Amino acid sequence: MKVFVATLDEGSLARAGRRLGRSPAAVSRAIAFLEEHTGTPLLYRTTRTIKLSEAGERYAAACRRILADLEEADMFVADERSAPRGMLTVTAPVAAGEDILRPILDEFIDRHPTVSIRLQLLDRPVGLIDEGIDVALRIAHLADSTLVAIPIGEVRRVIVAAPGYLAKHPAINEPADLAGHQIISMTHFGLDSWSFPPAGKSAIPLVVQFVPRFVVNTIRGAVASAVAGHGITRMFSYHVAEEVNAGALEIVLRDCEHAPLPVNLVTPHGRLSAPKVRAFVDFAAPRLREQFEQIRQITDGH
Repeated sequence: MKVFVATLDEGSLARAGRRLGRSPAAVSRAIAFLEEHTGTPLLYRTTRTIKLSEAGERYAAACRRILADLEEADMFVADERSAPRGMLTVTAPVAAGEDILRPILDEFIDRHPTVSIRLQLLDRPVGLIDEGIDVALRIAHLADSTLVAIPIGEVRRVIVAAPGYLAKHPAINEPADLAGHQIISMTHFGLDSWSFPPAGKSAIPLVVQFVPRFVVNTIRGAVASAVAGHGITRMFSYHVAEEVNAGALEIVLRDCEHAPLPVNLVTPHGRLSAPKVRAFVDFAAPRLREQFEQIRQITDGH
């Protein structure tokens, strides 16, 4: 199972072999043994790539859970519950992971040489248990009662544009004004419409339709285009805090924003007792709270 999971993490038999100190042939034999044992193909292999079969996807999730439990059991028997060690798997949205979480992980690794990190940056829902995740940075309202949540802060969905763009185009006083502007859109925040809280006594959210002038699939691309003065875009406040602080972007329609979204570190029940998980949460939580508070102050105009 360890060989199988290492092969998935590394993306090839050769790299998995180097990580485990085994030859590619030994790695291939281990996976062949699993496939014979389970009676079904787990991986489709070519000279360059590997791809999970449908059964392999389910088996991989089970392997990650089992290996995590075995690691915790080994530490318990060895009386090493107070010593962080082993592979810590962390996930986060791409931008938050790159800009906010990764420097904290770098510092954590320096302080804990017996802990290794596998960071998965994904802009999609992640099943922590099924995908073998120890800790996730989540920006959303949480409904899963099987997770332990450690509050970190909150973020707003903000609409921004460059001062130069705003000076050359009609004023934006209400959401309906956006229809006459150049919109830079992303899948995350609406390709051809943005919603706003209900207006007046209505209980129905206000939706503004538009035809985007520019559609981009990365946050960095959308922000850069807005900074260059090519239109208006919608982002989370942490995406644009640096640009707002520098005066490169301005927030508009502050009074028409949705309620902020909570930010939490989340971990499956039981995993918090693992030394590596507890050590990371204790280390990362105060640092993340400080950063999200700085973002709040910048984007609130304080």
